[in-house]
Amino acid sequence: MKLCITGGGTGGHLMIAQALVEAAVKDGHEAIFIGSTHGQDRKYFEQRSSFSHVYFLETTGVVNQKGLGKLKALYKIFKAFLTSRSILKEHNIQATYSVGGFSAAPASFATLSKFLPLFIHEQNAVAGRLNKLLKPFSKSFISAYDENSSIKGYPVKEIFYKNARVREKLKTIIFLGGSHGAKAINDLALSVALELYDKGIKIIHQAGEADFERVKEAYDELGVSVELYSFTKDLASLITEADLAISRAGASTLWELTANGCPAFFIPYPYAAGDHQYHNASFILSNNLGWCMRESEELKTKLLQIIKEPLKGKSEKLLSYNEKDVAQKMISAIEGSIR
Repeated sequence: MKLCITGGGTGGHLMIAQALVEAAVKDGHEAIFIGSTHGQDRKYFEQRSSFSHVYFLETTGVVNQKGLGKLKALYKIFKAFLTSRSILKEHNIQATYSVGGFSAAPASFATLSKFLPLFIHEQNAVAGRLNKLLKPFSKSFISAYDENSSIKGYPVKEIFYKNARVREKLKTIIFLGGSHGAKAINDLALSVALELYDKGIKIIHQAGEADFERVKEAYDELGVSVELYSFTKDLASLITEADLAISRAGASTLWELTANGCPAFFIPYPYAAGDHQYHNASFILSNNLGWCMRESEELKTKLLQIIKEPLKGKSEKLLSYNEKDVAQKMISAIEGSIR
């Protein structure tokens, strides 16, 4: 089978693309990637990937543009659409999987124009505008938040399942400020550091590159010893070590924590498009799988309450909720459809 995977812009979209290409290659298929020169697409796939070919086309988002800027963005997408049609023909592509994001538009529309099957994965609880537009024309629409989805769960790296465990006692807590840092989470960590230290709870903290020095100096002034990172590629092992996570509610991190059985207190990024991080976390909250609170609320009081609560029940429920081999099932569904 020859497959096109398209979309990206952010790490969340691109991690799904990575999971899909790994599953496709594992099953003996060939996959190409069509993304954008903007966003993080090149950072992920230009140098090294499992794709046989990668293409980065000149596109930008349309939604946030105004006036002439919107027309320019649409023209770029149209040009990339024509290029995508040629790419699909050159590689004899049989189906396309869109992982969402503005860079998915050209190849998705090109796929439909050639009457090829289009499959879509929506990573967030609130569907993006492009995915909403394309959903009625897709062969399949997969979402971990949609009860009507033919495949449940979310594609995450195997290591999160492999090292999953039930958390029974709070010995280690991890604060995930992200690669760019999240001041609200960093400030929360500093505000409770002394209380956690006095209780003998180890602190792991990814503060982000932009806020690292400030956070480091603050810990030094407090006299609290922590395992502090600006950025790390070893996040999977750090999450496995942790018994409780404090994190933003981006879909990839949320489902990685779920797959690993690590209960989390989610503090959604307040400026996310469509407030999707809050809706992602609300899904976890409504299923009694974790905790969630807005930045504007009393985060310290809530966290000090959470660390007194039992973890085992939520950890066990997390492990039973997320399905394994989701990416493999997504690829198998395409095979079945083509046959």
